[in-house]
Amino acid sequence: MNEDTEREKRQVAAWRAAERKLSGSLREPTMAELLAPLAEAPYDMDQPADVYGDGIVDVLERRVAELLGTEDAAFFPTGTMAQQVALRCWAGHTGNPVVALHPMSHPERWEGDALSTVSGLRVAHPTTEARQPTAAEVSGLAEPFGTLMLELPLRDAGFLLPTWEELEALVDAARERDAVVHFDGARLWESTVHFGRPLTEIAALADSVYVSLYKSLGGLSGAALAGPRDFVEETRVWRHRYGGQIFRQFPQALAALAGLERELPCLPSYVAQARRVAAALGPALTAAGIPWFRINPEEPHTHQFQVWLPYGADHLTEAGLRTAEETGRVLFRRWSPTPAPGVSMTEVEVTTPGLSWTASDVISAVSEFTARL
Repeated sequence: MNEDTEREKRQVAAWRAAERKLSGSLREPTMAELLAPLAEAPYDMDQPADVYGDGIVDVLERRVAELLGTEDAAFFPTGTMAQQVALRCWAGHTGNPVVALHPMSHPERWEGDALSTVSGLRVAHPTTEARQPTAAEVSGLAEPFGTLMLELPLRDAGFLLPTWEELEALVDAARERDAVVHFDGARLWESTVHFGRPLTEIAALADSVYVSLYKSLGGLSGAALAGPRDFVEETRVWRHRYGGQIFRQFPQALAALAGLERELPCLPSYVAQARRVAAALGPALTAAGIPWFRINPEEPHTHQFQVWLPYGADHLTEAGLRTAEETGRVLFRRWSPTPAPGVSMTEVEVTTPGLSWTASDVISAVSEFTARL
């Protein structure tokens, strides 16, 4: 067993045993623990199982469309497939294969160049800075583009969102360039607090919206692509061509419905608590004598944010692991290197387990962590 595998086993064991944490890890639950809540999903379990997207999957699609205020929605096994299909279909509608998006967005960072390799599309970048683009940058793109894709929030930049006024201006700028607008809304569910608008009003700005059914909702996997009925019907054809027409999908659909029932109403409280945690982290790190740190953004836009510290990633990850093992409290989990030499970053997420944390809890947790650096 290599060192990384051994550390991961230690991490999962420590995280599962911890009495205090800000959120659960996706790696913590056992298969039995993941399956148990499905029997409690808001659906008649005596109904027949789905076959190629009917039954429970159809119920889920209608529920997502209702929540987003769109005419229709289609279930996809992955968000990567959903967005590939959406952007490919819009290219067919507009006659332009160029997609304007941020270079830190998911298709650019995490999909193996699938936009070009699989879908034959090209990309243009309104900005390369670690922030959302501006309307002026979209208006000023040197070449025509058929689709503007906005990742809301932009995860790799710190789960950043534009203001509502900035988002409206971005959409207007795309329309003035005769482009359609697609929202990568994997985490759109928790963006309502920052925008001060309901989901229906946010989704109404775009021509199509992708949402994840597991990232913030605690589902098993899967995504939904929402928009006009004719467009969604077209994406179902392409879903089959991409290999996404799966025989049975009821576990994913049940878990998604349960997440919409259980987690969606809680997300505003998670955002509020994340802001309290972030506000306490700064003074706590200063009091602990940390020479430099960054909380990004200073006031989180969602219930997730970044923390940057001037130490190596392995050193910080090991300190967090020892803290969990020795104190039963989890503050930070895995750390990653940043482009800045000697500086590492971790993502902090606040969900139900973290709602009871006070500023004093944060201060104590920081003290325990930094004592092991």
